[in-house]
Amino acid sequence: MTISDWLIDVALLLVVFRQLREERLTLRTVLLPLALITWAGTTYLHHIPTAGHDPLLIGVFAGIGVALGLAGGLITRVRFADGHIRVKATLGAAALWVVSMGFRLGFAVWSSHPSGGAHVARFSAEHDITSGQAWVAALVLMAFGEVVVRLGVIVVRGLRIRAHHQGAPALSALA
Repeated sequence: MTISDWLIDVALLLVVFRQLREERLTLRTVLLPLALITWAGTTYLHHIPTAGHDPLLIGVFAGIGVALGLAGGLITRVRFADGHIRVKATLGAAALWVVSMGFRLGFAVWSSHPSGGAHVARFSAEHDITSGQAWVAALVLMAFGEVVVRLGVIVVRGLRIRAHHQGAPALSALA
């Protein structure tokens, strides 16, 4: 793993830890995590392999990411106060993110060492996973699913709460 790999992982963790204190839901709040995963995607996701059981591996990991994002978005505190949507990650939401980030980071570190790499290679051969890129795609799309769904759930919840309190359409809630 490179220094930039570590920095992006730390930055993604800090985004959630920053949300442990309540803040306004703004366009910046939404765009920062999206920018980080976009950078990760352009850096690591060169293509999505479709041979063998690669799509199954990728689908399972992406599905886990979506489930974690849904759970994280639902247990994040979202409220309307002082004319603004306010969000605060609960300890549970932060824990979900830390566990999933820790899993991805741990897997990357473990698989880059000879023992872990041998285990991954053996598992891949036994289960018709055709390349290392399948694992990369699975882990990156897991993070994408988690981030996008979590943000989507939070934004939708915020817009609904704002519309309820203001009695008006919620289209400009992030302005």
